Amino acid sequence: MYKYDDYDQKLVDERVIQFRDQTQRYLDGKLEEAEYLPLRLQNGIYIQRLAPMLRVAIPYGMLNAEQLRKLAHVARTYDKGYAHFTTRQNVQFNWPTLESCPDILEELAKVEMHAIQTSGNCIRNTTTDQFAGIALDEISDPRPWCEIVRQWSTFHPEFAFLPRKFKIAISGSEEDRAAIKVHDVGLQLVKTDDGSIAFNVFVGGGLGRTPMIGDLVRENLPAKHLLTYLEAILRVYNQFGRRDNKYKARIKILVKALGVEEFARRVESEWNHVADGPSTINDNVIAKAASFFIDPDYESAPSEGEFERQREQNKAFSRFVTNNTQAHQKEGYIAVTLSLKKTGVAPGDVSDSQMDLIADLADKYSFGELRVSHHQNLILSDVKKSALFELWQILEDNSLATPNVGKLTDMICCPGGDFCALANAKSIPVAEAIQRRFDDLDHLYDLGDIDFNFSGCMNACGHHHIGNIGLLGVDRKGEEFYQISLGGRSGSTAGIGKILGPAVKQDRVPDVIESIMSVYVENRIEGESFVEAYHRLGQATFKERVYA
Repeated sequence: MYKYDDYDQKLVDERVIQFRDQTQRYLDGKLEEAEYLPLRLQNGIYIQRLAPMLRVAIPYGMLNAEQLRKLAHVARTYDKGYAHFTTRQNVQFNWPTLESCPDILEELAKVEMHAIQTSGNCIRNTTTDQFAGIALDEISDPRPWCEIVRQWSTFHPEFAFLPRKFKIAISGSEEDRAAIKVHDVGLQLVKTDDGSIAFNVFVGGGLGRTPMIGDLVRENLPAKHLLTYLEAILRVYNQFGRRDNKYKARIKILVKALGVEEFARRVESEWNHVADGPSTINDNVIAKAASFFIDPDYESAPSEGEFERQREQNKAFSRFVTNNTQAHQKEGYIAVTLSLKKTGVAPGDVSDSQMDLIADLADKYSFGELRVSHHQNLILSDVKKSALFELWQILEDNSLATPNVGKLTDMICCPGGDFCALANAKSIPVAEAIQRRFDDLDHLYDLGDIDFNFSGCMNACGHHHIGNIGLLGVDRKGEEFYQISLGGRSGSTAGIGKILGPAVKQDRVPDVIESIMSVYVENRIEGESFVEAYHRLGQATFKERVYA
């Protein structure tokens, strides 16, 4: 993973000093709220319903054990003993005081972490596949390209005050696990006929109030032109994007208003001015970025020990392997997902003691590195199969072995009305009610893989639009209701779900989800997933059961 050089460290350290002074001047009454607002946003601080929230950047979801221990320390010392991992592969603290935020940022800088560009109208954290570098279906490792984009976009003076926030995702595998088509820009790594790396560029995806799937605007873009083409896209957006209405300010609105052909024409016209400019990527830049992501010291074909026998003899372990592990490029190794979706715990939350433990496990079993997924789980990416049973036993003893990855209860969920000032309804208690309703593992596995995504408001931080089942909190004259959508998908076949019908009260939500599942179970054909069955059966079949 990328390590700071002296320039990086100085930049982050100086940013902390600057923000400490800005915060003190605000607390002393020397800065007005309107003056301080952009300064705190530039340092990842929001004012939530009950307290400030600090969002910390985890570039493309990669952490090392030392950094995770520091996050545990921050949670223990400055917060309420836990942290929340987000759909942008970042981490949030929900209870720091404003006065303590500069101290937290100083602590984070010691382990090469910061909160720069985690908020505000700028280019946010570039995200990617949580299995980047190890996935069997990988075309090419996307992480070096994420790092190139990160370095280019950080403090870029031209793109610091865009019409609205801007999100980029990169996928390097055949299966899109980064949801690139619902980002402002989605980049799909491809190989051309001569074997060189290129990008298919999708623009104008996004969720929120106006969900849209991104359009392909450039095919087989040569890799050396990645940054110059991004500059062209952002210049067109900066020039023509709306600034008079924040609800119509995202690039997806501009693409829709112009039409994808006209938008692409304007980008190509702008690109002609910068195509061979200073941001052109040469082989040395690519080689340097790739050097940050060399393989750890894998053993050559390590013995798998009693792995298969242990699976045969222990049903619980076998379930965990089936649901929470991913095949690895290296023989004898496996990637392990730690579900942060145990029933009774807010999805994405993890305690300080658990973070300390996971850091120790990363050191012992996964070369000191781990990943964050946009599904709000943690991954130990390089575990020997021969050590997996021992690791699983430790996870089981510490409530980190919930074997539900990819299932209904492995839901994406925002913090909702318990924390967020924008939310229309609570998310956490409803998520828990659904988890408890479907807590029987045999029933859960029988239902198969289901993406269930839950947002507390139309900002769609929980990605409800692309859930196979989506849940949205809405306000009805001061009362909390929940709107259900079905049929959404991420990945290469990304599509927006369709609203099922009128929103329902909170106490009805588990019954509604159970009714939807009963329709699926009664009508599915062998091997058919829920979302496949939904699109075959049509919405009316489900609507009739729910609203009968």
